[in-house]
Amino acid sequence: MVKAYTQEHVYKHPWERVTCASWRKFADQENKRILSHILDVDTLNHSLDPSSGKLYTTRAITIHCPGPWFVRKIVGQDICHCVESTVVDARSRSMQLTSRNISLQKFIEVEEKIRYDPHPDNPTGWTICQQETRIRIKPLSALASMAEKVEQRCAEKFLQNSVKGREVMERICNILKQNQAALPCDSIFLISV
Repeated sequence: MVKAYTQEHVYKHPWERVTCASWRKFADQENKRILSHILDVDTLNHSLDPSSGKLYTTRAITIHCPGPWFVRKIVGQDICHCVESTVVDARSRSMQLTSRNISLQKFIEVEEKIRYDPHPDNPTGWTICQQETRIRIKPLSALASMAEKVEQRCAEKFLQNSVKGREVMERICNILKQNQAALPCDSIFLISV
């Protein structure tokens, strides 16, 4: 059994601002309060391909497990380690993030894909965010009959966290709009263009 859902959100901000906000969303103290399920984020590597201009980044993300308390009791831990791979193509103005859990894989598999592109109706002013999440509880004798309910509960928690993430992104975009003079993210886009 797999629980999958997709979401789409339009940021009424240019692609450059939204992608800059994406890099900053785990750094600010206010964001950490809102995204309290994110415990730690570490950049493992990043590289710029000079021929394509694409930026590749891999980050390790530690989160508080989103599932119900009884699942955490069965699994024996309440944190999960994930890997996020990001590809930024400033030339085509596309940013793609793929996150997967690397711990708890014998119990649950989660894959989240997020893509930021200029909105087709207003490519210089708006950004479309497309998110796809797949959650699969692996059958265990203790969970087999409850797998669908557990997947549904996990999906509900991911949807709640997505709303929080969008709030943080909007907050950062508005701060960046106010402080448009010197964005720390500009160098990423200037180097890769």
